[in-house]
Amino acid sequence: MTTRAMHERPEARHPHRTSGWLTFAGTLAMVVGAFNVIDGLVALFNDDYYLVAQNKIMVFNFTAWGWFWLILGAIQVAVGLSILTGKLWARAAGVLFAVLAAIGHVAFLQAYPLWSVLTIAMCVLLIYALTAPPAGATGA
Repeated sequence: MTTRAMHERPEARHPHRTSGWLTFAGTLAMVVGAFNVIDGLVALFNDDYYLVAQNKIMVFNFTAWGWFWLILGAIQVAVGLSILTGKLWARAAGVLFAVLAAIGHVAFLQAYPLWSVLTIAMCVLLIYALTAPPAGATGA
């Protein structure tokens, strides 16, 4: 190794490390967020769409679930964009909101089982994609 190469800091040779996992995670967070926004709008405007009556759904009525999914989905889309721009806080927020979405879909399983199971699986994959890359990595 030359003396010049020895004196260079690792950051100088590699300005930033990119991670395909973080790019995937940002995109997936936006997709899950968009799905949750759709769930929220459906719950607000067409509660006959779901498989169970309002009194059979766990915890809340469809209007409350509609607002929950709408707000959570909008936040997830914003967090997904922040993950793609390399914000470190967005990785932690992405994990937190993926966990909230997964728990919410467990409670929502009776209303829309297939969609909820699919969304829970995407949330688990999102959590892995956010926690697997090295600490200094960025998306895109």
